[in-house]
Amino acid sequence: MRALFRRPIDDLLAAMETLVADGNPYLGMLLLLVGLSLSWFAYVPIHELLHALGCVGAGGSVNVLEIQRQYGGALLAEVFPFVVPGGEYAGRLSGFDTHGSDLVYLATVALPYAPSVFPGVLLLRLCARRRRPLLLGLASVLGLAPFYNIPGDYFEMGSILATRAAGVMTGSLSAVHTELRSDDLFLLLGRFFSQPSELGLVDPEQVAVGGALIAVSLGLAVLLALATYALGSLIAAPLAGAHRREREE
Repeated sequence: MRALFRRPIDDLLAAMETLVADGNPYLGMLLLLVGLSLSWFAYVPIHELLHALGCVGAGGSVNVLEIQRQYGGALLAEVFPFVVPGGEYAGRLSGFDTHGSDLVYLATVALPYAPSVFPGVLLLRLCARRRRPLLLGLASVLGLAPFYNIPGDYFEMGSILATRAAGVMTGSLSAVHTELRSDDLFLLLGRFFSQPSELGLVDPEQVAVGGALIAVSLGLAVLLALATYALGSLIAAPLAGAHRREREE
């Protein structure tokens, strides 16, 4: 379990050390920032389109996918009829129908993290072996995506699992349970502490249960993020080892 928590930190620190150990560290950091910026602007629309693909591919339907104009929302709207330029977030799948299936819902939320499993973690491992500041920008965006999305998509995955389990235990998936499903933990907490009745929590017992479900969902989000990275590590280990042997030969 300790290794599960330490692996992403160790990989990132090892990759960052190459920027300091070899060559000009200031140039390396500058190139890293350039790589991060370029990768982020390409990553956002791809990430959101993968949400749509996950939904449609699993049997759902997509109505509205919001992408800000600076991330290519206007251009993508000319290609995909469901893309709408703008929105409150950089990108968000705000209109989709899972037809009542939590499996479709999970596929919708989870598919954008397939590139984190491969090649994201592998790229981060390779950057730890050799100074590649531009590539490290891409590797950080892809490989570490599960962790900076813990309050977002991963919380949403955790809340799907937690509320589904609660529904099984109580015999029904109530509106109260589904109101606690969110891709924005901070927004949900704001509503929970200020207006719990908006979430269907109208008495102290329901508030207590709702708070417990949010806590469990967050715990599951952390575990799912770590599991995603661990899966990427399993795939990356033999490939990174083969790359190292080739360089030594």
